[in-house]
Formats: sequence, C-alpha cells, structure tokens
Amino acid sequence: MRTRNHARPAGTEPDREPIVDRRPGAGTDPLGERLVAAREAKGIDLLRAERETKIRRAYLAALERGDYASLPGGVYVRGFLRNYAQYLGLDPDEAVAQWHREAPAYVPEPVIVVPRPLVAARKGLVLSSGIVVAAVVTVVVLAILAYIGFQLVRFSEPPPLNVLQPPTVVTEVAEGASSYALRGTTVAGGLITIEAPGRDPLNITAAGDGAWLATVELRRGKNQFDVSAVDPKTGKAAEHPVRLVITVPFSPVVAPTLAVDSPADGATFQNGAIPVTGHATDATTVNVAAAYAGPAPGGLPTASAAPTPASPAPIDVTPAADGSFTTNVDLTAGRWTLTIAAKSSEGKTTTLTRNVTVVYRGVNLVVEIKGGRAWLKVWVDGAVSKTTGSGGLVVNDGQTLTFSGTTSVEVRTGNAGATSFTLNGTSLGSLGKGGSPETWLFQPPNPPKRTNRT
Repeated sequence: MRTRNHARPAGTEPDREPIVDRRPGAGTDPLGERLVAAREAKGIDLLRAERETKIRRAYLAALERGDYASLPGGVYVRGFLRNYAQYLGLDPDEAVAQWHREAPAYVPEPVIVVPRPLVAARKGLVLSSGIVVAAVVTVVVLAILAYIGFQLVRFSEPPPLNVLQPPTVVTEVAEGASSYALRGTTVAGGLITIEAPGRDPLNITAAGDGAWLATVELRRGKNQFDVSAVDPKTGKAAEHPVRLVITVPFSPVVAPTLAVDSPADGATFQNGAIPVTGHATDATTVNVAAAYAGPAPGGLPTASAAPTPASPAPIDVTPAADGSFTTNVDLTAGRWTLTIAAKSSEGKTTTLTRNVTVVYRGVNLVVEIKGGRAWLKVWVDGAVSKTTGSGGLVVNDGQTLTFSGTTSVEVRTGNAGATSFTLNGTSLGSLGKGGSPETWLFQPPNPPKRTNRT
C-alpha cells in the first residue's frame, strides 16, 4: 500500500505528482506491495516470517503497509528492510534505495538532547528541561533496545528439557514391572514427544509451569526411550534430546526336565495297551506320539491286510502337581518308536524316545458297542465266557468289553451294525447290518468267519 498525506514540516511545498525513477533496478510498484507480493509468492505468512527473521510481526506489517512512522526510527527501518528483503529474495540495496525515495520527508530518529554546559557552579542539582528530555529519550531508546534484544534471544534459543525421573539415563527396575512414570520440565505448554523402537510415539503437553508427566509401557529386557521437546511459540526443538534406558530383569528361560519310567527302551508287549509313565519339571504339557518302524520279528500275524498300520493320534497329557504323568498308547503288532516331549510355557522342549515291540499271541478281541444297545454272548476257546454267561448280556451304547483266548473267540451279537471289533490291535469295525443278529468266529491267522452258533 502507498502511504499518503504524510505530515510535512511547516513551510514545505504541497504534495506533487511523484517522479518515476528510471534508473536501472528502480521498481515502479510501491515498496510495501513488492514485499507483500514476494512473501505471498513464497507461501509464507507473517507469523512464519517473524520466527525465521527474528523481526516482530508488527514491524514487518508496518514495512508492508509503508507505515514507516510506526517503526522505531530510520536506523531500524534500514536494518529491518535489508534483512526482510534478503529473506524474501529481493535486492536489499535496491529496497533501501526505494524506501528513501518513497519515505516521507521526516522519519523520527532517536535524538539525545545534550544539556548546555554550566557557566557557573551552582548549589544543588537543578534539572532543566533539556536534561529531562534527554533522560526520557535515553530511557526510551534503552527500553526499545532491551525489548528487541529480548525478542532476538527468545526466538534464537531452543527450549530447555530436563528429565527428573528416572534420576539417571540408565535405570533398572524390579522384575515384573510393566510401566514407569517419566517426569520432567520444559517451557510452559511445551510439546513433549517420547519415542521407543517398534512403538507409536507418545505426545503430551507440559503444564503452565513447564512440568510434564508420562507413563510408558515396559517390556522384559531393555526399554529405550528418546524424549524431545518443542516450543510451540517459536517452533524450535530442544537442542539435546534425552535418551533413557530402563531395564526390566527377567530369569533366563529353562528347558523342562523329563524322565520316562515306562516303557523301557527295547521292551516287548503282548495283548494290551502300552503304558507310558514318567516325571517332568517346568513343563505344562507332555506329548506322546508313536511311529510305525516295521513288522515284529516272529509272532502270529494279524488279520489286517494293510502293509503299514496307521499311527495313532498323538496324546497330550498334563503333568500332576508333583510332575508325574501317565497314559496308555494302543498299538498294533510291530515295532514302534515312541516320542515323549515335555513342553514349557516359554516354548522350550525336552524330548526322549523309546523303541518297543508289540507281539500279539493268541487272540485279543475288543468289542465296542456304538450307535445303540446290543445283546452279546461270547465263547472263548470254545467255552462260554463268564463275562456274558450262557444267557448272554445286554451291553449299552458306548461300553467296551475285552476277551482273550489261546486259539479263538466267538461272538454272537443281536445288533451287528452297532457292534465293532478290534482284533489284536487292528480295528475291523462292524461286520454286519444294524438290528440283525450275527455270529462271528475270530481265529488268527484266519480272517473273521460268520458261523451259525447261537
């Protein structure tokens, strides 16, 4: 904007049409408009220009309005104008020259009026008007210089940052601690940022007295925190961020211990489940898995035609309070490798293996009732079993009976579809239709045979 109708000293000529300066470098637009255009071209507002040039926003606005009377004096106008023009990318010398051309005839300058020398000694101190004026002017100038100096220091110094808790940058807390309260001071309303690797930054605002408090999460081991501060008024960050290391100690993870009492390695079993017993410490689970290793040497073959028996599903056992555990693994005839693994809650595992051989001799028949009730009558080696008696026995759904003989076991069932058989460790399933009575003779190594015995 172009400043008009400036006050002129008495006796000066009235305003005339401005003379356009045709010298190289002289601008045709008013200086204030050139400053505004240059700042807007850089996308900068007065607040940012104030922070980066350290010149008060009111002075920058006065330069852009051409209101030089609002500035402290010509010396300051030249200094402010040179710095501001250079900041906006303009020629400082050309800007000062244009100011001289556009400025009013009188720009107030700080003036110190020196009192006249005394011609004679006087009693006491006599204050003349000149001394009073000089003192007032001196005080005003000093006040202006002090204010400008304060603003320059304020905008040039970074905010302070102090961490009061923890008292040292490397701290160890109690084992099991899950959080910690960080405490410190900075400028009033300062923005505190706390960063930790692998976590989201934590931002808090200091109170009016600059005090701040933040609770951070702790994990076992070393926890690193980087604390920084920013003054929201100046946008400056603390010169030296603070790095804190808080350690949460923890006991080393110990692998569980495992002892297997049964089976012994290389043991041979006949006609029954394999008992697995032992002790484990620092273990939450004991897993037992079996893998087929080949046919058993000698012994009678089973009725199964499958060349490789299927491995049973692994079994998980929870140890008792004293660490003991026990379970049974049903295996068919052959050589087997048992893998017993004790696992801790931290994922540590201790494993032992046992090689066993299962050799069925004679007849071992397991009869299981599934899907309904069934009447049973059983003959072992040709004689009626004491379990069912001569009149037979009604067996409920879900019940299991086991019969062992030297040469044969014969079963009469009133519900063939609900009666399942397992011969010498090999599952045969049901051998008839539901609701129909049937009699089956089991005499290894021959396959099961239907008979007419009643």
